[in-house]
Amino acid sequence: MQHRPNWVTGIALLAIHVGALLALFPAFFSWSGVIVAIVISNLTGAFGITLCYHRSLTHRALRMVRPLEYATAILGALAFQGDPINWVATHRIHHAHADRRGDPHSIRRGLTWAHVSWLFRTNENLPTDEQCKRYTPDLWPDPVYQALRYLYVPMQIALAVLLFVLGGWSWVVWGIFARLVFTYHATWLVNSAAHAFGYRTYRTPDRSVNSWFVAMISWGEGWHNNHHAFPFSARHGLKWFEIDCTWWTIKLMAALRLVDKVRVPTREMRERLAGAQKDLQRSYFRRMTLE
Repeated sequence: MQHRPNWVTGIALLAIHVGALLALFPAFFSWSGVIVAIVISNLTGAFGITLCYHRSLTHRALRMVRPLEYATAILGALAFQGDPINWVATHRIHHAHADRRGDPHSIRRGLTWAHVSWLFRTNENLPTDEQCKRYTPDLWPDPVYQALRYLYVPMQIALAVLLFVLGGWSWVVWGIFARLVFTYHATWLVNSAAHAFGYRTYRTPDRSVNSWFVAMISWGEGWHNNHHAFPFSARHGLKWFEIDCTWWTIKLMAALRLVDKVRVPTREMRERLAGAQKDLQRSYFRRMTLE
């Protein structure tokens, strides 16, 4: 358990945000740098974090062919949010204790805590190595994921060096610092805003909500109430207007036979939980009328 602030993480996050401010200076601007940031952001955020780390590794909502799984896991490591084992363990703990005691980033401790403070302030709910091993029995024995525990930092440095060689400081500022800041906040908003501002379609014991804004910048992750209702689902946008770019990608990959065992909730499952939510709302308004 972590019983003291994680100063290394805090200082690193501060340095990355300060580095991103350099993007505001004309000397570090280039359209090629912006394009590099957009491309790497989509590769590491959409494919690395959303598709691989979250929907595939954490929830096993789909199965990728092994080379593709490893390739997207490497992209996830380049998102610099931690190695796959630690990320998956933390997220599985979150679902086991969502918005309750034991949740590493419970919204009940405030928006700032859920958004970013949980990463560097004293947090007794961050997983230890022993808990990582217990929460990720499917990943822990894999030598590739064990290697990424130690390589994800050197990999980010190597990427920065490559970008400098190819495009100078502009590519480094945009392709590393600005890109990381965007991807960080896109992910963190799922933990904060998508537990506070939005609508609820399904009755869940946590405070998850569906947020169109978060969904737009996080490749479909903002339909968070849907996700907490059906964590096993590869599809998060369950209504026709809930745009889920990652789900479209999964459907294409399935058509190309790159993924299989794609899981989604049945109509009966959705109607049952939606009906429970409507019953709860009717009970609430009836109680308000009587009062």
